[in-house]
Order: sequence, then structure tokens, then C-alpha cells
Amino acid sequence: MTTPPDTTIKQPRELLKVEAAAKRLSVGRTTMFNLIKAGHIETVQVGRLRRVPDTAITDYIAKLTAAQHAA
Repeated sequence: MTTPPDTTIKQPRELLKVEAAAKRLSVGRTTMFNLIKAGHIETVQVGRLRRVPDTAITDYIAKLTAAQHAA
């Protein structure tokens, strides 16, 4: 007997671990923490955990793109 294929649709995560956010930006963990510390990327606290909203990544990329087009 075969198992039916998994038909669940995986939703993208809304809040990312710092390491996952760094991977999305193709930067290292240390660079990501530096961007957060400098205030370039917004984070939220969930209990004792620090998370990066998915929208913060999109916003940061938009800011970088706008800055480069203005230059």
C-alpha cells in the first residue's frame, strides 16, 4: 500500500531566526547581527528569542535598491 502524496501547502515563515534571515540575504551570521545592531534590520522579541520579521528582509532590500538607484 502506498502513502498518498503530502498535499499540505508549506507557508513561508513570518518570523525568521537570525541565522535564517542571514541565509536569505546571503550574508554571514556576524554580518547579520551587525546589521541588526546598527538598526538597518528590524527585529522583534518573542519571549527570550530574537526574531527577524520576513517583511524586515524585504524592506532592507528595498532600501538598498533605492539607495543604489539614487546614487
